[in-house]
Amino acid sequence: MTETSFLDEVKDAVTPRATLLVVGVIALQLLFIASYVGALHDPKPKDVPFGVVAPRQAAAQQTVTRLARLPGSPLAPRTVADEATARAKILNRELDGALVVHPDRNTDTLLVAGGGGTALATTLERQLTAVEAAEQRSLRTRDLSPASGQDFNGLSSFYLVIGWCVGGYLCASILAISTGARPANLRRAVIRLAAMALVSLVGGLGGAVIVGPILGALPGGVVAFWGLGALTTFAVGAATLALQGVFGVVGIGLAILLVVIAGNPSAGGAFPLPMLPPFWKAVGPALPPGAGTWAARSIAYFKGNAMTAQLLVLSAWALAGIVVTLAAAVLRSDRRTARGARGVQEPRPS
Repeated sequence: MTETSFLDEVKDAVTPRATLLVVGVIALQLLFIASYVGALHDPKPKDVPFGVVAPRQAAAQQTVTRLARLPGSPLAPRTVADEATARAKILNRELDGALVVHPDRNTDTLLVAGGGGTALATTLERQLTAVEAAEQRSLRTRDLSPASGQDFNGLSSFYLVIGWCVGGYLCASILAISTGARPANLRRAVIRLAAMALVSLVGGLGGAVIVGPILGALPGGVVAFWGLGALTTFAVGAATLALQGVFGVVGIGLAILLVVIAGNPSAGGAFPLPMLPPFWKAVGPALPPGAGTWAARSIAYFKGNAMTAQLLVLSAWALAGIVVTLAAAVLRSDRRTARGARGVQEPRPS
């Protein structure tokens, strides 16, 4: 092979479209590194919702003031009427912890819920132990909802949701690769959404059975996890189909950007939201991995409390995915019809 023919083959292979796709892959690679390392390399608590209980209002307010002045503002303390109220607020996920002051003793009580994130509960215990030691007092910790012994560091719910999310965008991507990124017409778009719904039901049930009856990793009902898994998988899959319908094969990369690069490190899995930097703390609850992880922990450890907002987030992603997928298919079909009427030859439908 001559040098000229080799260069010609290289030019034929390295098309502008291929070059742009490779550049996009490199960009996703670097964003992946920046997002994960940026979110998780130095976790610190910031403005953690925290209650203070004391028999006298003056003593409670004094403790709140002292905690609010801790370096770096790790806590957002507020007074709570009594220990029963503090317990209820923690189990309803309104607070991440509470300090119950016992002025007649030398030991105070820290209330936490390890099921909401073991890393945060451990950090609160360490932080409050130091605060109490500075006052020549000791601390006793009570975990109101501890993580299962089979759920190391409370990570099983996070991995479960990530598995569902992966199933969603992989299924949508396979549909694009096998039959074309953009559905040719409304009927094909409906078929893709129906296939996505079927996969979501099967994958949701499979994940629920694996973490429940098979492995015993998470407490909570199979039916509740099944519903969450089906909704999470479909929300991600429908969103991926929508992105593909608008942007073609580039939509797969955009789905990875949203779900994997932005969504996973901000989900509150390895470190709960109060321990993440501001950007990830802000975007996490609005993305499927974050909404799903919160809901999964609520099912497992908090009797399904405080998950309405997260279910609405997932439902919004699912609904938006359906609407955009169908609208993109209709517009594409209309454009094809209009071009056919003008005698413009169309490529074979995907």
